[in-house]
Amino acid sequence: MLNACIPHGRTPPRRAPRPGPPPTTIVRPNPQELTECHVDLARAGVQFRVLPDQVFSGGCSALGAVQLLDIGVPVTNLRAMTCPLALAFVHWAREAVQPAAAQYLGTRVTRVETFGTYSCRTVDSVPGARLSEHARANAVDVSGFTLADGRHVSVQQDWKGEDERVRRFLRAVHREGCRRFAIGLSPDSDAYHYNHMHFDMGRGPYCR
Repeated sequence: MLNACIPHGRTPPRRAPRPGPPPTTIVRPNPQELTECHVDLARAGVQFRVLPDQVFSGGCSALGAVQLLDIGVPVTNLRAMTCPLALAFVHWAREAVQPAAAQYLGTRVTRVETFGTYSCRTVDSVPGARLSEHARANAVDVSGFTLADGRHVSVQQDWKGEDERVRRFLRAVHREGCRRFAIGLSPDSDAYHYNHMHFDMGRGPYCR
């Protein structure tokens, strides 16, 4: 009987499930602040469209978003972006990009090129990482500029290119972006940003 009470095998211990990314809290913008932002865009002479609030799976959202239609210079790939991001982008394009182009390149910018704004993904698209500000329509990636004299400036090709004036121009607009946005990342930050400058209105300040 004693032998019958002795277990002949062990039940393997249960493995605890792997923790996933922390739950994402959807924070809706303050209605009064949003209205004030719309007024500021209108006062700046910007043509824009107010977009309906959207909440997507995985914690992604586009809340209090607008689409910039005309800011005085064409911009590619701009879709949903939070109003504070849009307002900061307008001031950056007008008060930082154009003066820097005149100072360092002797011309003006006729087009700002971006990789876009909203994208439902994690930071740097790394599995298990926290959500990117792009997943909240709260970030924009700038990839290059077209100039009035026909030249094209590319972050990928020219950040470490041979033309010192172009390098200074790119670093100047990045530096000024860091003053207007909460986060400013460049090809100097990491390998993920080798071909663009990332600006967002998340938790900062951080500039690299």
